[in-house]
Amino acid sequence: MSPLALEDQCSKSPTYKMKQKEGNQWRSCLEMEIEEYICSSDVVIFGKTSCESCEKVKDLFDKMDITYLAVDVNKIDNGHKLEELLYERTMETSLPSVFVKEKHIGNYDEILKLSKEGLFQKLLESKEDNLNPAVYDYDLIVIGGGSGGLAASKEAAKYGKKVLVLDYVKPSPLGTTWGLGGTCVNVGCIPKKLMHQAAILKQALKDSQKYGWKVDDNIQHSWETMTESIQNYIGSLNWNYRVSLMENKVKYENGYGEFVEPHKIKSTNRRGNIKYFTAERFLIATGERPRYLGIPGDKEYCITSDDLFSLPYCPGKTLVVGASYVALECAGFLLGLGLDVTVMVRSILLRGFDQQMANKIGEHMDEHGVKFIKQSVPTKIEQVEAGTPGKLKVTSQAADGTEMTEEYNTVLLAVGRDACTKNIGLEIPGVKINEKTGKIPVTDEEQTNVPYVYAIGDVLEDKLELTPVAIQAGRLLARRLYGQATVKCDYVNVPTTVFTPLEYGSCGLSEENAIKKYGEENLEVYHSYFWPLEWTVPSRDNNKCYAKILCNIKDNERVVGFHVLSPNAGEITQGFAAAIKCGLTKDQLDDTIGIHPVCAEVCTTPGY
Repeated sequence: MSPLALEDQCSKSPTYKMKQKEGNQWRSCLEMEIEEYICSSDVVIFGKTSCESCEKVKDLFDKMDITYLAVDVNKIDNGHKLEELLYERTMETSLPSVFVKEKHIGNYDEILKLSKEGLFQKLLESKEDNLNPAVYDYDLIVIGGGSGGLAASKEAAKYGKKVLVLDYVKPSPLGTTWGLGGTCVNVGCIPKKLMHQAAILKQALKDSQKYGWKVDDNIQHSWETMTESIQNYIGSLNWNYRVSLMENKVKYENGYGEFVEPHKIKSTNRRGNIKYFTAERFLIATGERPRYLGIPGDKEYCITSDDLFSLPYCPGKTLVVGASYVALECAGFLLGLGLDVTVMVRSILLRGFDQQMANKIGEHMDEHGVKFIKQSVPTKIEQVEAGTPGKLKVTSQAADGTEMTEEYNTVLLAVGRDACTKNIGLEIPGVKINEKTGKIPVTDEEQTNVPYVYAIGDVLEDKLELTPVAIQAGRLLARRLYGQATVKCDYVNVPTTVFTPLEYGSCGLSEENAIKKYGEENLEVYHSYFWPLEWTVPSRDNNKCYAKILCNIKDNERVVGFHVLSPNAGEITQGFAAAIKCGLTKDQLDDTIGIHPVCAEVCTTPGY
């Protein structure tokens, strides 16, 4: 079919004659003009007559017998400015840009993919996106029952909104599943910190003898007792979340949510029963799941952090594959519980963290018994003997091509995580994702390229993957959507802690990133080793604890990075993070009287 006459559409635009106005008016005028184009036809193509891909889209639609409006930006006044605003709106940097029923779909490749999969006609025929908001089932549907999604749902409900939370955990390859609350509660922060505490208690038992306690040399640890206690606590949290949703009048469905129409979701429960729900707005908070290596035997015989914390038997001699904080934390507490632990590292430790601190963590773990195999990757996992635990043969290859084999009882994979976004139908409303990572690019208000779809948490592109960040973002988003608030989530200077045997707390920039941002000549680094008083009597780890701050010389030595290796590093870092948010300088630190004797006082000592 022929495209609708562009000239007729332009002449009808009440803002068309205003496009020559100066100042900020041109932006609002052109934004209205874009909106009018989008609303004027079921299918709208923004393109250029000189663009080959733009012409291909038109040819494709002609062959599909689809009527469309072609807006050639090179043919209209202020077209270059309209193109800039279009890029801001869609978060794409090339044409064509195609809208279907007022929803941004994408460029030529995405249109071609949808047409081949038979989804484009379904989008075009959908009527659900034009529903009056009054007939939607819900004001907001949250896909994902983790900390961020739950926080957003309860906050939205406080404003009288009708909210539905869909949460479903697909079993791991070994069949592990869990309840409401997301990764942090069930297979992340909570059980990790509790198992870390179990390892600390073993060290405390050893230290206690120097303090006069008589301790039985044959004290044994029960993995089964520990995991049962931890899982009982997690079960209570799952129940509390359910109760909290009920008290806040948030509807909860234990179902797997996926888009079937732009404003319509299909929910499938574990029995295969299907329900459909519509909503005015949607929030994607689906989080991530552990990545596998894609080698023979990995999914059949290996475990991940999804499985470890509820493992019904002691893992025995364990190989941890990976160098992430998950890998090092798990290796640390397994060693602390008395197990034989090896870590296989492909490249560097704790990528993205300050590398001096990362290497000190590795050195400390190595000194205390964790074995490291550097610059190597597994290539095959074979079962030698079944059991709980059984015995596995791991074949690996070093960077120089050398091959080696070793047997372990358990292989724990901690090689990264993938966003759970590629199988929930985001192509139906046209939500853009990074095809390589599955991450969702959003604005500074957590809005995707589709105006009524938002995202928070670990699925966001280039944002911190931390539970408190997701909670804060979820609450603030709900307040902006329904409470007329304007405050946005601040992703800068967020503190975090890695719970390795020697805990690592940080806030702000790593030394590498500080040098990139300010230049080495403009950066002053203050640092100090120290010895916790509690460790002096048992005479262990003398001067292994370490702290440093990074200061911007040109900004009155404002602190731009804080790093500490110490017991209770998280407790220390939290307080300094608040000060950094307030613009802490080195002089202010020096003027602060420290508490004595505690580890944190090292940061307030003049000269440090």
